[in-house]
Amino acid sequence: MVIHDVIVIGAGLAGMRAAVELAEAGLDVAIVTKVHPIRSHSVAAQGGINAAMNKADSWKDHMYDTAKGSDFLGDQDAIEVLCKEAPENIKELERMGAIFNRDDKGNIAQRAFGGAGYARTCYLADRTGHSMLHIIFEQVIARGICRYNEWHVVEVIVEDGVARGVIAIELLTGKLHRLHAKAVLLATGGYGRVFSASTNALSSTGDGMSLALRAGAPLMDMEFVQFHPTTLKRTGILMTEGARGEGGYLINANGDRFMHKYAPNKLELASRDVVSRAEQEEIDAGFGDDGCVFLDLRHLGEKKISEKLPQIRDLAIKFEGVDPVKDPIPVKPGAHYSMGGIMTDIDGKTPIKGLFAAGESACLSVHGANRLGGNSLLEAVVFGRRVGRGVAKFAKTAKLYPFPEDALKNAAHGIALLMNREVGESASKIVDGVRKAMQKHCGIYRDKKSLEEGLAKVRQLAAKLDEIALVDTGDIFNTEMINVLELGHIVEISEAMLLGALNREESRGSHSRSDFPTRDDENWLKHTLVYLEDGKFRVDYKGVSITRFQPEERKY
Repeated sequence: MVIHDVIVIGAGLAGMRAAVELAEAGLDVAIVTKVHPIRSHSVAAQGGINAAMNKADSWKDHMYDTAKGSDFLGDQDAIEVLCKEAPENIKELERMGAIFNRDDKGNIAQRAFGGAGYARTCYLADRTGHSMLHIIFEQVIARGICRYNEWHVVEVIVEDGVARGVIAIELLTGKLHRLHAKAVLLATGGYGRVFSASTNALSSTGDGMSLALRAGAPLMDMEFVQFHPTTLKRTGILMTEGARGEGGYLINANGDRFMHKYAPNKLELASRDVVSRAEQEEIDAGFGDDGCVFLDLRHLGEKKISEKLPQIRDLAIKFEGVDPVKDPIPVKPGAHYSMGGIMTDIDGKTPIKGLFAAGESACLSVHGANRLGGNSLLEAVVFGRRVGRGVAKFAKTAKLYPFPEDALKNAAHGIALLMNREVGESASKIVDGVRKAMQKHCGIYRDKKSLEEGLAKVRQLAAKLDEIALVDTGDIFNTEMINVLELGHIVEISEAMLLGALNREESRGSHSRSDFPTRDDENWLKHTLVYLEDGKFRVDYKGVSITRFQPEERKY
């Protein structure tokens, strides 16, 4: 058994930023990650990171735009922290080595993003997340932070309401290990891979949320999943909102711009849920082309595209066979971001002593029912740093509680049953069924009948989990076994999402019910909580923190 003060699960921006803060506080911190840190999904973020850096802008305006974008379900105490601390975090990243694009005066350049009243998105071309992840990883290396690369966490160990550490599989050997700690921080990212069409990495299977749920912590607002308006038709690869921020248009199969019908003021830079629904309506009305519309950048010219959107051009050419300098890019909405997650306070605390969460796996909630573009990287660095400080404060005085004697044996027993089963169900068929069910029944538009059908299908597939048999029964890099463990998380996350969506009888942000088409503040201005108790899900609710801005009709 290995002992650390704090274990951080996940090596994306939030997890590594928190680990840096913990190391700065003099604590023994270890990062456990199922992929190498620079392959974490934060690397795929393209467009930029928000902050009120210009004197004409203010954190209050940023806060208003974020609260409005959330369809007023975001907790405004948390949103205030996000927006107030944004500029200092940008400056800190710059000191670490972030080479942001500059304007003609030498200031950090900022581009327009959807739902914002001011151009406040700082960027590094269209590889912002890639650059930032490498910068933070350099800080991790410089501080000699212990990393368990390619280790998969099987269980967060909680006894008597206190987190004691984790049990993880070392992929290289297949061995189970006990990692004992005073505190555990979950920073494992989102759950986009519960859908068949997603911008997310294959590793985004909601692991941390499911681990927290099993440990006794509630998940919050799981029905709210963002569909990004512009993903490549064939692969679902992201085409950054920065392309529209630089002046790109959306056109239908007839070559007509259509956003004036749906968001006459903001057009292509309305909030993502509005733009995604507009695209879907164009497609459903017969104005699409084989299930897609088009992102048109041709008028920007080759020079601007190559300077500001080089990766977008490269991806469009390689994966769609389209050069955006010459032709419009076929795009469609795709599952992109998890507004919901592990319920925490603004310091990352869960109801379980010693268990914390940060980044996309957590739900503070700064995004409410819909996230604004540019606020996800911001949440990762602002709350990665803030939660890191909170965990450090806790761990400096916390007691190291004993690690349960039978925890390792119990975990090993479950895996042995899987490894030794010679005949059974195919995991790939089950996960494919779950993803197709979620895509069909829990997508951009929802209704009671479809959600009930989706829930029944997911439960039917979940019943087969204990019957799965592996083809690969070896110990070394048994990725098939890891996929089965991830499938368990996918199934639990899917059921939590469907239950939340089925119960919420209104349309708000990314949750659009065709049978309840309007927002209902009287009955539904509240967060959904989902608990897992004795193998069964329980749904509850809690109020929304409203401090500065009262709910109003959301128009773009």
